[in-house]
Amino acid sequence: MISLLYSCLFFLHPIHLSVSEINYNEKDKALQITSRIFLDDLEGCIRNQRNNQELDVLEPGAGLTSEQVIGEYVLKQFTVKLDGKLQKMNFLGFEREDPAIICYIEIPNVKKFKTLEVKNQVIFDLYDDQSNIVHVTYNGPVKSTRLLRDKPVDVFTFDSK
Repeated sequence: MISLLYSCLFFLHPIHLSVSEINYNEKDKALQITSRIFLDDLEGCIRNQRNNQELDVLEPGAGLTSEQVIGEYVLKQFTVKLDGKLQKMNFLGFEREDPAIICYIEIPNVKKFKTLEVKNQVIFDLYDDQSNIVHVTYNGPVKSTRLLRDKPVDVFTFDSK
């Protein structure tokens, strides 16, 4: 019964939402990012971007891997700046958690920063009502924002410690 419910949500989910968490790992001196995205929405965007409506992102074929096609899309749509400087992000991979996937991204060699600017345009090219929720944990309590098509960027400010 539960799998039937998930199957229905997979194809007919009424909400267009992604949730991303950005956490600073003091030990590794890295920002670790997880992003949960509905798989059907992500696949629709990647199909449009690649102009291939038959593409299966979990089995893309043609010498491509899922990590390549998903990572390429996510890293184009999701960016982070620290103190105004665009950061190089590493797409570490993903796992499927129906009806979504969880993407894992890391920004290594992060020193102290005062501002974190996040731009998340995931799925905006498919749905006008897409919301991208972002939670950031660094030097204190979690800070959150909701990014929309007409406001895809927000800046978090932190006290230096």
